[in-house]
Formats: sequence, C-alpha cells, structure tokens
Amino acid sequence: MAELTEAVDLGAALRALRRRADLSQRELAERSGVPQATLARIESGRAADPRFRTVERLVRAAGGEVPIGVRDTAPVPTADLSLPAVPHDALRDGAGRRYPAHLDAWEVKEPKDWPGAWWANWYNLPPALWPLPVPPATYQRNRRYRDRRRRAEEIRRTVRLRRVTGGGLPSTSWRFVAELPGGELVGELRAHERSPHLMDGDDPSDEREVVLDGVLVAEDCRRLGIGRRLVAMLSAEMDRSGIRTAHAIAEGGGVDLLLACGYHFKTSRPWALRHDRRPAAANRLSGPAG
Repeated sequence: MAELTEAVDLGAALRALRRRADLSQRELAERSGVPQATLARIESGRAADPRFRTVERLVRAAGGEVPIGVRDTAPVPTADLSLPAVPHDALRDGAGRRYPAHLDAWEVKEPKDWPGAWWANWYNLPPALWPLPVPPATYQRNRRYRDRRRRAEEIRRTVRLRRVTGGGLPSTSWRFVAELPGGELVGELRAHERSPHLMDGDDPSDEREVVLDGVLVAEDCRRLGIGRRLVAMLSAEMDRSGIRTAHAIAEGGGVDLLLACGYHFKTSRPWALRHDRRPAAANRLSGPAG
C-alpha cells in the first residue's frame, strides 16, 4: 500500500486489495479477526479515524503491507505499491450501495448482458415484452466463471499479433501469429499467394491473389476477437502489397468469422478431387485396367 497520508483513500485501497486477493468482506473479516461491520465502515468512509492496528490486520490479511518510514531518508522496502483499481467502483445498485469489490460487476445495456435474461437469445423482443425487468448492472458469483472472465480480459489486453517472415518460409507464404507476453502461441493464420493466370491458362501477368489456408485459435481463447484481428492483419498486408482478392474455403464457425470480416459466398465452387497413390507392387499385381 502507499504511504498512509490524508491523500490516501483508505476505503478504495482496501477494496483494491480485496479484489486482488479475491476476498469478500466476510472472508477478509474472518481472516483478519476484524468485525465485518468495522471493515464495511472503513471501506465506505464512515470510519473517520480507524485504529492503525485494525488497518494493519486488514491489510496483512489481504496480502498487503503497511510500511513505516521517516521522511527524507532511504525508502523502506515495500511490496508492489501499484494496486489495480476496482473497475466497477462507480457502479451502484438501486439502494446506492457499491457492488462487491472482489466480484466483476458490469452494466446491463441489453438482455444478453444479464445472466438472468434466459430469453435473451431466443427472440428479439422489444423492451415492452421482456418478461423480467433488466437491472442497471449485474455480477457473477461463480468463481470459475469470474476467473475465466478475468483471464479473457487479460488476454484481450496483452495479446500481440505479428507477421512471421524468414525462417525458411517461401516468399509466397504468409503467416501471422497471436502471442501472449510469455511467448505462448494462441492464434495463427496461414495463407499463400497464387497467380490467377496459372489457374486459368491466361497469358502471364503480374496479378496476384491470396488463398487463406486456415485460421486457428486456442480453445480457451476463442470468442475474444483474435481470429478477426488476424484476418484484419491479413487484409491490411494485402492492401500494402497491392493485392485485392483473397479466396477461402471454410466450414462451421469459420464461415461466420469470414463473413463478419467482409468475405462473401462465391457463385460457384470447385469440385473437391482426391488422388490416392498406390504402391508400385500393387499396381503390377492388379494388371492393366479394362
């Protein structure tokens, strides 16, 4: 924690500590031995001058430190002073109370934002026909859901995309990857260039096209926009290279992804052909066809 001066919002600091430790007020009170009512008064700012020992017990129970030092001397070693703010601290419920700091609260702008709206994905009902009133905000108590949501937000914030060149890749091969700060690969797009005149038997030209070979995203990183960002990076690279056309064959969710990225169905599709090579010995034993 930062130095305890009049400028410090002790209540906000305790809420931030609780959030980092993923503790409710009741859980922190049990760990510290401080009554929950006392903790609630401190966090709400109603405790004008809490005892230092009380504050220390709460901070330590939440994994923080309360350093004591003398001004104009070497600083006292402390833990990390940068506490993440509680992102929904400004949200209040109908009674004007803060939502639990250790949970993730969010605004409900439409039914799909609220887990209680069981009808959200069924019909596009106008608000007058909603079977339940939608609250201004909501939160999720399930810790596994909360952890997945926080993990998803961390991935969205830290994932980095880049094009891979060199390393033995041919000049006509395009590869883009999405990586986390530690180097973990969570997404990949592969494509290649081709010359239309080689397919159609036309006279040689400088025209180039791109064929999208595939977009892969790690299972626990799907629905985070990584695939769309990879396709957008491919499109930007095509613009820089003067290539106007891309082709792709997709199925399942890949169709929806590409349609959302501006692709469209072609009026025709090629036949899918297959050729299985047979061992030479088998060819001799079978004899000529016909």
